[in-house]
Amino acid sequence: MNNQTAPLNNWIDEYHNGVRYGLEGEILIDERSRFQQITIIESTRYGRGLLLDGCWMTAEHQEKHYHESLVHPALCGAEQIQTILIIGGGDGGTARECLKHNEIEHIDMVEVDSRVIELSQKYLPSLGQKAWQDPRLNVHINDGIKWASNSKDSTYDVIIVDGSDPKGPSEGLFNKTFFHDCKRILKPGGVFATQSESPESFFKVHIEIIKTIRKIFGYADPLYGSVPLYPSGWWSWTFAATDSHRYLLPKKSRAESITKECAIWSPKWQKGAFNAIPAFVERELSN
Repeated sequence: MNNQTAPLNNWIDEYHNGVRYGLEGEILIDERSRFQQITIIESTRYGRGLLLDGCWMTAEHQEKHYHESLVHPALCGAEQIQTILIIGGGDGGTARECLKHNEIEHIDMVEVDSRVIELSQKYLPSLGQKAWQDPRLNVHINDGIKWASNSKDSTYDVIIVDGSDPKGPSEGLFNKTFFHDCKRILKPGGVFATQSESPESFFKVHIEIIKTIRKIFGYADPLYGSVPLYPSGWWSWTFAATDSHRYLLPKKSRAESITKECAIWSPKWQKGAFNAIPAFVERELSN
């Protein structure tokens, strides 16, 4: 991957394999934290946006495409959802979506870069909204890989990995050791969820993530949707469980309690998104 941020005639672009994905606007913040380059922009079309190491992470007016897709299939499919682990998610959007579910009692959010949280709270407050003040959310500035490794068996009902591309600080979130730890600390009847890249822009990585998770958990399936900012605009999320494809069937009471608050997710949308697996991906996964 060759990604960089470059303003050109008031455009901020992510470059990937000879294609650029950008927004017209201006850079508000561009600084180097201990871990990565953090850029926040003000755009004409999608409001304020966040890039990490030159890769688009989110923008105010389309972030629900990503966050709702990542969170609700997992939370509506797990047997219980009292205790949740979010790894990454420093912009606050994943925590916000989780906290729509009243059954949740405790969330551990483990974010390695405190500066992402600080800048998101200041410049992107619409993403986290009231989540940052919710007593159920416990923020830990820590390495998510080490957190999973050090956690006790059967600790969490749902584990959500909201990381950037598998490089830099997020590189270790996409390997067998980490996935094995996530399986170990997941309670029976639990669901694991992760973003799993674009089947068009990151085909090999996408296939490898699904195959690896499926081998470790036993049950794993990708869901497909649109995130306009991301390379190709076509994105995926993969869900896994150890006992069944439980994430495919939302619990009716949970779904009814949140659907009116969602812009993208609904049981009908979810069914179509799981069934939208393209033939070339399905063939590759069967090999």
